Amino acid sequence: MESRVAVLEQIARTTTAALERIERRMDMYAAVLRAEHRSDFRWLLGIMLGGFGALLGAMAHGFHWL
Repeated sequence: MESRVAVLEQIARTTTAALERIERRMDMYAAVLRAEHRSDFRWLLGIMLGGFGALLGAMAHGFHWL
């Protein structure tokens, strides 16, 4: 019985260590993804504002406001 408990305790220790390593990796990847998403959001916002400005410029030209 004691050997079975010892095996289970060893499995618990290795599982805990593996989960800690996975958690550290996920934290690192999350930081990288956050920075990448922020950059993508800025590009998207710039493209949207530029397109909206171009559309307004075309409309202003078409309606002879400019």
